[in-house]
Amino acid sequence: MKSYDLVVLGGGASGLFCAFNAARNGLTVLLLEKANKVGKKILMSGGGRCNFSNYYVEPDNFLCQNPHFVKSALSQYSQWDFIGMVGDYNIAYEEREHGQLFCQDSAKDILNMLLRECELAGVEIKTHSPLEQLQELDLKGSSDRHQPKDKRPRYQLTLTNDKKYHCRSVVVATGALSIPSLGGSGYGYQVAEQFGLDLLPRQAGLVPFMFSDQIKILCDKLSGLALPVSISCNKQSFSEAMLFTHRGISGPAVLQISSYWNPGDSISIDLLPTIQATQWLLECKRDNSKSLLRSQLSKHLAKPLCLELQQLWWPQSADKPLAEFSDKELLLIAEKLNNWQLKPSATEGYRTAEVTLGGVNTDAISSKTMEAKGQPGLYFIGEVLDVSGHLGGFNFQWAWSSGYAAAQALAEN
Repeated sequence: MKSYDLVVLGGGASGLFCAFNAARNGLTVLLLEKANKVGKKILMSGGGRCNFSNYYVEPDNFLCQNPHFVKSALSQYSQWDFIGMVGDYNIAYEEREHGQLFCQDSAKDILNMLLRECELAGVEIKTHSPLEQLQELDLKGSSDRHQPKDKRPRYQLTLTNDKKYHCRSVVVATGALSIPSLGGSGYGYQVAEQFGLDLLPRQAGLVPFMFSDQIKILCDKLSGLALPVSISCNKQSFSEAMLFTHRGISGPAVLQISSYWNPGDSISIDLLPTIQATQWLLECKRDNSKSLLRSQLSKHLAKPLCLELQQLWWPQSADKPLAEFSDKELLLIAEKLNNWQLKPSATEGYRTAEVTLGGVNTDAISSKTMEAKGQPGLYFIGEVLDVSGHLGGFNFQWAWSSGYAAAQALAEN
């Protein structure tokens, strides 16, 4: 039976990054990936351009029950470290709004870089290797089975094809439930439960909203239309683009606020985030009294949207000039323009979610090493943990940072 210092479960961003950093430190490393190839989520991310990090990474960009948990790993390996590595490989990249960093050519550049580092460090990668069982070995003859100087294997891994491996440490980098078509699964949660770690409730994050009422019909009619908005929910707000879809709404602003939304909550959409609608409509009435409301509104919003809003909010006054609107009527419409209250019926779920909220409770994990407390040699990194970043490269940065922190700790273990 072959034995390794480390077996990494999962060939995504965090798993690959941890694997070669651990191997660089002299460890023998085996990476097991259940799918037919590694890095599938890397390849599809950012529309195939991989939003690999962000210039402005702060702990506030992450959702975690313990808001301090991410600080240690982010300080051990920052965005500047990864940007430097990208530069070493001469990968062309560009900055987009809000400091987002994308490959200019292809996400393949990032994956190829990670694979090259694994090759140089001597990481052994096995695909088509789903795990059947992870067992802790009984280290007989030791008064303390977790003595640091005891280099005997602690774990046995059995694959579905009955192949078995021994290792001293296991890193769980299995990802989470989002986008199962790209390999997302809950296996990492099973491992956590097996070893007595607490799990927090999980739900889809960075995900589009759906509607089941008349708003669904409106969204379907406007499908493909995008506009800048500000969306708020539960004391959080994001100002970016919103996109109408056949099922509801999507776009960066919607994906961002979805991570703060709970079933039954309403969201507030400001369709004119740079305009105080009350003052503006009263000025329109004064200065363009013969004009129609939709005509004035179409100066700031797409005409198809104006027509749908007219049908929704002032259908009986569609052909009435502004002069005939009472101030009260205009104030009510203005309130809706700056504060359109909608109640999504649901999100699109894990099928399209970019992240999974919740997961392994970080109270059970060392923030410095990513090792499970009370379970030496068992580490959790990446999305399987209760750490979810905002849209914009933060989740990849968490993969790099948490993977690096675990690799450094493994070298000292």
